[in-house]
Amino acid sequence: MSPTELAPAFFLAAIVILVSCRLVGRLLRAFGQPPVVGEMVAGVVLGPSLLGWIAPAVEQAVFPDALRPVLYVVGQIGLVVFMFQAGYEFRVDRLRQVARPASLVSVAGVITPLVLGIALTWIAADTAGMFPPGVPLLVSALFVGVTLAITAFPMLARIITERGLSGTRFGSLSLACGALDDAVAWVLLAGVLSISAASIGPFAVAAGGSAVFVVVLVAIVRAGDRADRAVRRLNPEHLLMAVVVVLFLAAWYTDKIGLYAVFGAFSLGVVLPRSAAVDGAVHAMKPVSTLFLPLFFTYSGLNTNMALLLDPGLLLFTAGAVLVAIVGKLGACWAAARLAGEPSSVALRVGALMNARGLMQLIAINVGLAAGIVTPQLFSVLVVVALVTTIMATPLLTLFDRLERKRTREPASV
Repeated sequence: MSPTELAPAFFLAAIVILVSCRLVGRLLRAFGQPPVVGEMVAGVVLGPSLLGWIAPAVEQAVFPDALRPVLYVVGQIGLVVFMFQAGYEFRVDRLRQVARPASLVSVAGVITPLVLGIALTWIAADTAGMFPPGVPLLVSALFVGVTLAITAFPMLARIITERGLSGTRFGSLSLACGALDDAVAWVLLAGVLSISAASIGPFAVAAGGSAVFVVVLVAIVRAGDRADRAVRRLNPEHLLMAVVVVLFLAAWYTDKIGLYAVFGAFSLGVVLPRSAAVDGAVHAMKPVSTLFLPLFFTYSGLNTNMALLLDPGLLLFTAGAVLVAIVGKLGACWAAARLAGEPSSVALRVGALMNARGLMQLIAINVGLAAGIVTPQLFSVLVVVALVTTIMATPLLTLFDRLERKRTREPASV
C-alpha cells in the first residue's frame, strides 16, 4: 500500500478500534472491570480469534498487513504517554513505610513464578508448535518464566486509584511491590534476549545503559528548585513541547539499550518535578494515551489466535500456565506478606493485585515475538494468561471486601 492508501486505511481502523474498545469497556464495566480490561478484550475480539474467524475478509480489509506496523508505532506513542502519566502519578514517599515487606513480597513474586514457569516449559518441551525451531529450550523456558513473573504495575496503579485505595496499607504495599517486580522483570528480559542472541552484549548494554540513565534521573531529582524555576519561565505551549521532547528522548534511549520505551517513560514520570505548570502539561497529554493506547491492544490482538489453542496439548499447557501464574504470583505474594507480618486481609489483597499482568505482559510478549523467540501459539497462550489474571483482580478485591464486611457485622462468639 502507498502512503496515500495507508492514511484512509488508518483512519478507518482507528474508528473501528476506538468504538469497539468503548463498547466492550462499557459492557465489562458492569462487571466491575477497569477500562484497560475492555481494551485488552476488544483487541482480541478484533483479531483472528473472533472477527478474523467469523469474517476473515472484513478483518483483512480493516486491518491489512501493510497497516499493522503503523498501528504498532502509533500504539507505542500511546503506550509511552500512558506509562509517563503512570510514573508522574506514582509517589515514592509512600513506599518508605512498606519497604521491608515490599522487598520480601517482590522477591517471592518474581522467583516463584519464574521457577514454576521454567518447570512448566520443560515439562511441555515436546508440545507441537509451542516453541520456535532453532531457539534453545532454555531461552523459551526463561522467557515464559519472566513473563509469568511480570506484574502490570500501571494497571495495578489504575485499579488502586479508581477504587480510592491509595492511602491504604495494601494499596501502598502493592504499588511498591509492583514497581520493584517490573524493574526486575525488564532486566531479566534483557538477560533472556542476551542468551537468545548468544552474546553478553544485550545484557551488558542494558546494565551499563541503565546505570547511565539512573545517573541522569538522579541529576533531575537533585536539580530541584533550579528545574522548578526553569519550568516557571516557560509558557504552557513551550513547556508541553519540552516535556514531549524529553519524554521521547527517554523512550528512545531506554529502547535502544534494551529496557524498552515504557521503562524510560515511567522513570521520567517518577522524577519529573511536581508543579501546577507540569501538572497542566501532563494533563494536556492525556488525550494522546486515551486515543492511541487502544491501538497497542489491537495490535496485540491481531497477533492472537485463540483457535490455535484448540489442540489438546496446547489447551493443557494454557491451563497449566494460568494455574502456575496464579499460584506463583497470588499465592507466593500472599504467603510472603503473611511471613512479613501483614494481616491476612492485607496479604490477600496484595496477592490479588500483584497477580494482574495485563499491559506489561502484553508488552513483554510483543518484544519476544519481534525477537523471534515466541511462536503464535505461545503468544496466544500468554495473552490468555494476561487476560485471566487481569480480569480476576477486581472481582477478588470485591469478594474480599464483602467477606470482611460480613465478618465485622457478625457478633463475636461467647
